[in-house]
Amino acid sequence: MTALLYLLGVVVFAVAILASIGLHELGHLIPAKRFGGKVTQYFIGFGPTVWSKQVGETEYGIKAVPLGGYVKIVGMLPPAAVDLADEVTVDAHGNQVVRVRKSNTGMFTQLISDARAAEWETIRSEDSERLFYRLPWWKKVIVMGAGPAVNILIAFVIFSGVFATYGNPGDPTTETTVSQVQACVIPAEEDGRACTDEELAESPAPAYRAGMEPGDRIVSFNGTEITSWRQVQQLVRANGSDEAEIVVERDGRELTLRTRTTVTPRFLEADDETPTEVGFLGVVPESRPTTGGVVYTVQQMGHMTVDVVQSLATLPAKVWGVAKAIVGLEERDPMGPVSIVGGGRLAGETAAHEEIPLDGKVVSLFLLVAGFNFFIGMFNFVPLLPLDGGHIAGALWEAVRRGWARLRRRPDPGYVDVAKLLPIAYGVGLAILVMGIVLIVGDLVVPVHLES
Repeated sequence: MTALLYLLGVVVFAVAILASIGLHELGHLIPAKRFGGKVTQYFIGFGPTVWSKQVGETEYGIKAVPLGGYVKIVGMLPPAAVDLADEVTVDAHGNQVVRVRKSNTGMFTQLISDARAAEWETIRSEDSERLFYRLPWWKKVIVMGAGPAVNILIAFVIFSGVFATYGNPGDPTTETTVSQVQACVIPAEEDGRACTDEELAESPAPAYRAGMEPGDRIVSFNGTEITSWRQVQQLVRANGSDEAEIVVERDGRELTLRTRTTVTPRFLEADDETPTEVGFLGVVPESRPTTGGVVYTVQQMGHMTVDVVQSLATLPAKVWGVAKAIVGLEERDPMGPVSIVGGGRLAGETAAHEEIPLDGKVVSLFLLVAGFNFFIGMFNFVPLLPLDGGHIAGALWEAVRRGWARLRRRPDPGYVDVAKLLPIAYGVGLAILVMGIVLIVGDLVVPVHLES
């Protein structure tokens, strides 16, 4: 049964990611066609073609390696005037065909010329008004931005649904009801371990001495009415080692408990490196996932955006850490990046975990898919070719350059030639490929487990 649940989790995750990829590419295809562009291919995956069907001028299909997808929009690279040699010729059937000279001096120049020639090899004269590079800059931004925007929209829809119903597990709301009473005072650095017999005898926790029990709702502390757990923390910490009168509600009745708080070093915030000596009671509050609507989701995704941007800035270093973990030089960071393979493993472990209730499993799988979509969307907005953000940056630069020329009453500088950035694009593409391989190998050799 566990193996079947594991497989089910992997399959659900894989299907969800493939659907996301397909929707991402539709995000490019639909506006491109609406703006009159010519789209000749729409494929999910890479490598050999498994299945395809021609519908009109577009071939739709599936490739053997389901690790991405693409649409072929004709005319992404503009011709360079210096490279044109008899731009329009006539083939044996009397059709006009655009040709680009293929001979150039210099490795990078030749690389650009070869790519430009391949781009224009199948373009006919009747396609001239439908070429991508000839679109207004704002249409280019929409076409290229719609793909990653779809991923972010998918994430938003999933996050909104989960946060509005189940709540956000990553943002718990603490109640004034006690979930756990600590039996003794444990050093802050060892918080979470069990008490020893000696500790129980020598340093019982104030709440334990007072007879507080799980399920008690704290009504007041030293005469101050309690409205939030944060208020309880502040009052206890400020109380030092003084007497404390605590009114709790238990089984519908109010009880008054008396004790003396103790002073002990505690970490006041999650990121504190040094504990601070404060008053201590020894109780843990109940918590539940915070629920919220659209505004709450937007706020949470704003925080996620900051986190993702920071993660992207350190991604090469983190992948290098995974590479070192593969060869045994260091432990793998359980909070580091994972590939789709790693995501599938986490989905399988979540589905097969015996201690996670069914609703928790469903929510976790939804959040995993949403998280991957959000990261994919943000990653594709990075302003570097061959990513969508590179084309968006080129279109925006074209708008700025042309607008500046108009203001200065200068001649139109023309279209931005993204082909000149192909050496950078190949370098970025190679880096993405290498990082992807490292993460996949890492997820197979030193995987991140759910228990981590």
